[in-house]
Amino acid sequence: MLPFAPAIFCFALFLVGVLRDRRRFSNAVFLGFAVVFSLIGWVAEVGSKSPVVGGIAILAILAVLTLGIVVFGVFLIANGVQMLRKEGRSLGNLMSLLTGLLILAVAVLLVVAIVRHTPTLVVIAGTVMALFGYVGFLFLCFVGYAFLYGRLRVRRDADYVVVLGSGLIGGRRVPPLLAGRLERGRAVHERLCARGGRPVLLTSGGQGPDEELPESHAMADYLVERGFPADRIVREDRSRTTEENLRFSRALMEKDNPGYRCVIVTNNYHAFRAALTARRCGVKGQVVGSPTAAYFWPSATIREFAAVFLEHKVINLGICLLFILSGWGLWQAIGLARG
Repeated sequence: MLPFAPAIFCFALFLVGVLRDRRRFSNAVFLGFAVVFSLIGWVAEVGSKSPVVGGIAILAILAVLTLGIVVFGVFLIANGVQMLRKEGRSLGNLMSLLTGLLILAVAVLLVVAIVRHTPTLVVIAGTVMALFGYVGFLFLCFVGYAFLYGRLRVRRDADYVVVLGSGLIGGRRVPPLLAGRLERGRAVHERLCARGGRPVLLTSGGQGPDEELPESHAMADYLVERGFPADRIVREDRSRTTEENLRFSRALMEKDNPGYRCVIVTNNYHAFRAALTARRCGVKGQVVGSPTAAYFWPSATIREFAAVFLEHKVINLGICLLFILSGWGLWQAIGLARG
């Protein structure tokens, strides 16, 4: 039992965090630590009974991890090429391709450092691997908990269903991505009504410089044209970002119902980040996601993770800087020892 004590402790913190507020990134980190410490505890348990089997277990984990990273890099490159063909060239659409190339570049650097075994290369490779490991761990925590968050049950009662905007086609038409959010919002609204509620559907989105009308108006028109009752729709038409979507929607909901509860609808790749933003903005509600095309998901998820990573830039960039300074200090120490 003792080898698994850290895993049990981290999992307990995870459970407490979810019960207090499932919209915390710390929940994802505690769950990640629970998994890592479980593996360490398992290896320690096996190794205490048979050192040979324990060594084989460590080698197996390292082999699976290494192969998984390489396969993931190749997959991201293939997905990046598909994104460029289907969605066109933009920085956002290049995320999976660039990440895949970076992963393979790090793998090549590690192999060269092992083969050449020069002190400078070893230090550089070690520093890069530390950075890679830190960011990779957080990414896996983000993806794993985002998957779990999307499957947690939302409240059975809510006063509002808030659908977040995502841009219009040709300045006035709802694109398929946004239509998916609206259809999910309608389904959530119908489910709440079937339970005896009388929720309001709130469309949220302002007017961009290339749009003929606010997104929220086009969204409301889309729903009304398909039979949704117009008197059950409220429009928030000032926002330009997700944070503004949530802040301005919160103001409208609090004005009419200070004790409101809501369900927020966006795309599945965006749900966890939207939940984190909702918590920061003080919005009382959970987030659900609508389906997204499979080829679009990897690049979009990387963008979402990058945004969350930079939202905590002080601690994350501080830790990255600490790794870099440690590598530089080690390189200097090696230089002095050789001199």
